[in-house]
Amino acid sequence: MDDPPGSATPAPQPLLRRIDAIAIIVGIVVGAGIFKTPSLVAGIVGDPGWLIVAWALGAFVSLIGALCYAELATTYPNAGGDYHFVTRAYGRHVSFLYAWARATVINTGSIALLAFVFGDYMAQVVPLGARSGALWAAIIVVALTLINVAGLRASVRTQNLLTTVEVAGLLAIVIAGLLAPAVAGAGPTAFAATPALGAFGLAMVFVLLTYGGWNEAAYISAELKGGRRAIVGTLIVSIAIIGTIYVAVNLALLHGLGFKGLAESKAAGTDVMDRAFGPFAARALGLFVAVAALTSINATMIVGARTNYAMGRDWPALRFLGAWNVSRGVPVSAFLVQGAIALALIGFGALQHDGFEAMVEFTAPVFWFFLLLVGISVFLLRAKDSAAERPFRVPLYPLTPLVFCAVSAYLLYSSVMYAASKNAVHISLLVMAVGVVALVLTHRQGRAAVTSGD
Repeated sequence: MDDPPGSATPAPQPLLRRIDAIAIIVGIVVGAGIFKTPSLVAGIVGDPGWLIVAWALGAFVSLIGALCYAELATTYPNAGGDYHFVTRAYGRHVSFLYAWARATVINTGSIALLAFVFGDYMAQVVPLGARSGALWAAIIVVALTLINVAGLRASVRTQNLLTTVEVAGLLAIVIAGLLAPAVAGAGPTAFAATPALGAFGLAMVFVLLTYGGWNEAAYISAELKGGRRAIVGTLIVSIAIIGTIYVAVNLALLHGLGFKGLAESKAAGTDVMDRAFGPFAARALGLFVAVAALTSINATMIVGARTNYAMGRDWPALRFLGAWNVSRGVPVSAFLVQGAIALALIGFGALQHDGFEAMVEFTAPVFWFFLLLVGISVFLLRAKDSAAERPFRVPLYPLTPLVFCAVSAYLLYSSVMYAASKNAVHISLLVMAVGVVALVLTHRQGRAAVTSGD
């Protein structure tokens, strides 16, 4: 049974090794996106040289953001992650809305989105009827929630195994691309044409979405062995691994399919496996895509429940979320609530034309808005809390966080425009409006409890 939150409540302990943290970060970032976006980016930039520049630049931008997060995470290590940073920078009311957004939109939306990817692939292997994809999505959310509720050790072991299988699948694509026969009339030579600035910017939207998720490392900063600076090396190593994998996959796809073939492919990984090893290998890749989705779902669950836990610790009306089970090393109630919301979103997505696209439209605007707020908090906290010990300071301040904020603002604009074109912005706004109502009610209940002496 969980212990109730309070002054003597057990808190998260540093139980995670660096390799565990790296597996969680890599698992969150390297999801199903890398199997989808190389073709999209190639079609937008129209040049193989600029394609590789875009993916390398994505790693650089992600590293800039990671350095900003490293300063915040080493200064304020907390299981609440960037929810804790937002609280310090903007106050409890704004951080409540951020936690609400993570609980109802960002994390749970990402879980549902990835569950639909898993469900779509599993439905081709074992169909379960007309709503097969949604049913498989619901099944995997329930299964992974139960694994995480079983304890941190079980969830970390699962994450390490899934990440290993996922990376092996991507290495198989790299090998296939190198071994596939040369393609005649493969397309333009590198840097033969320069894409328009707007086109390259659109390509970077997809690239950075594929790199998204490294920021979740902030949620495990208080549970990482090695002291406060351990998160810095963990983030840098994780980004280096991810960037190397992404660039290698794109180079392999270019070699195995040619630029024209890559830009026109609907399933580039499957196509290159087919050319190198035959139809059986192409079908087997579908299992790796499913595993990639599983890896990201599990990692997102691990960090997402920490937000619910932190919110429960801060708001008496939600105290049931702030219970930490010491023997298991996890916030059980936070995991169960997260799983229930994700299941509700899967039900919503199942009623739409495409569950995956519905979740992208639902989550992206809210995600980039709050990521921008976290970037700005680097400046605010240096000003408001200048006396705090900072074991790590972001290099080239203020230029580095300014670049990060500018990129976040651009992606916020792009995601809002994308969602508006699909008439989906109002859904995210409605959920956040409900969050405002929840904030008012929670605040009133907390004041009433204080007045009554509860």
